[in-house]
Amino acid sequence: MTGAELHALVLSKWGYSFDLQLRRTQGKLFLQVMWRYQEQASFPLSEVEYMAHLEHIAHYLNGWGQAEAVARYIHQTRQRPRLGRAVSIPLDLGDRASEWLLDDL
Repeated sequence: MTGAELHALVLSKWGYSFDLQLRRTQGKLFLQVMWRYQEQASFPLSEVEYMAHLEHIAHYLNGWGQAEAVARYIHQTRQRPRLGRAVSIPLDLGDRASEWLLDDL
């Protein structure tokens, strides 16, 4: 998966270029689809910066073998990002989880 493919997936599902963030919570790792989106005037990233950010996230997802699971989750979920509430997609890193949870993302 590339950053552009990740963007197309989010855009086709929800109609906006939502911000994506990798988050660690209680020893677990999640990809969060945040409520802010690139089309907002107050969005902090330019289009070029946003696409570079998505490329960075896609690189991690591919390295962890989670790209297909994320795509499947996005297609199947009925959740929608809304103000103050992100869509949290759990990432299953299996036995290698401890390797990634020690480093900063």
